[in-house]
Amino acid sequence: MDNNENVFSNSKITVTYAPRCCTNAGFCAKQLSSVFRNSVIPWIDLEGAQTDVIINQINKCPSGALKYHLNKKEVA
Repeated sequence: MDNNENVFSNSKITVTYAPRCCTNAGFCAKQLSSVFRNSVIPWIDLEGAQTDVIINQINKCPSGALKYHLNKKEVA
């Protein structure tokens, strides 16, 4: 089953957004607009803030539509 999740990633973190779960409370865009942007595509820019700030904001998502996991570093 296709869950229509959007996936955004950089070297440190991967963020998923499930639009079907989103209640559009808007906390993400109102409180961290440098990452969660309303009128720009792609709407999530992981270079807009430090990873810990992004994680803190995702943890405030009331619907759970935003989730994250830290990317593992490759061992050389």
